[in-house]
Amino acid sequence: MKQGAFDVLGNIAIVKFSRDTKVRIKKQFADKLLSQNKSVKTVLEKTGKFKGRLRKQVTRHIAGEKTKEALYKENGCVFRFNVDKTYFSPRLSNERKELSKLVKKGEEVLVMFAGVGPYPIVIAKNSQARKVYSNEINREANKYAKLNIELNKLKNKVELLQGDIKRIAKKIKKGRARKFDMIIMPRPRLNDSFLREAFMLSKKGTRIYYYDFCKDDEVNLITNKIKSEAKKNRKRIKILKIKKAGEIAPYKIRVRVDFRVL
Repeated sequence: MKQGAFDVLGNIAIVKFSRDTKVRIKKQFADKLLSQNKSVKTVLEKTGKFKGRLRKQVTRHIAGEKTKEALYKENGCVFRFNVDKTYFSPRLSNERKELSKLVKKGEEVLVMFAGVGPYPIVIAKNSQARKVYSNEINREANKYAKLNIELNKLKNKVELLQGDIKRIAKKIKKGRARKFDMIIMPRPRLNDSFLREAFMLSKKGTRIYYYDFCKDDEVNLITNKIKSEAKKNRKRIKILKIKKAGEIAPYKIRVRVDFRVL
C-alpha cells in the first residue's frame, strides 16, 4: 500500500490515502501519526480536491479529537480556520515570508484571494508596510480573517475588503485617490486571470506578484497571457522574475510571475 503525503496544520494532520487503502490500515497510520507528533490532536482524511472559487474541500475524521478547526503558527503569526470551509496551504509559508521581505517602508499592499488572511497578516507583521488590504469572496474565510487580524494584534494595519474583486475593484477605483504599490494574487485555478482588476488598481511603479498553474514546460504561456492582458488594458510592464513556487501534481507546477507596471 502506498501512503500519500500529509500536511500538518497545527493541531490537525490531513492525510491523502490511496483509493484502495482499508479502513483498518488508515486507523493504524493515524494512531501512529498521533503518537509520533505530540502537537497533532486530530487526523483527517482528504477525500477530494479544493473546489471552485471558494476553495472548499471535504475531509473525513480518522482519529483523535473530533474537530475541523485548526490553530496554526508560521512566520511569527497565528491562524485559526476551518479546514473544510476555507483554504489554507502551509506549503506557501516560505512564499509569504519572501514577499513580506519585498515590501518597502510605507507601502500599501493589496492581497487578492486572501482567504483567512495568511498573506496579509504575515506581510503586515513582518514588514514596514503602511497598510495591507485583504480581499476575499468567501464569507466564512472573511470571518476567520477578521479573527486572525485580532489574534495577531493588527487591526490598525490590515483592512478587510470583503466580496468579489470585480465589484470591489470598481468601488475602490471610484472612491480612492491613491493606487496600490504592491498587488499579490495567490489565485485559485480559475479561467479568469483577474489581471484586468489588478491593472485597474495599479499605477506607474506598482509591482504585481501573479500566481498561476501550468505544465512544467509551459511557463511561457503564463507570461504571454500577462503581456496580452497588459496590452489589452493599455499598460506597459516589465517582467522582473519568474519563479516555480511548488509542484502541485506530476509535471504540473505553481508559478509566480513578478512584474512591474511602467
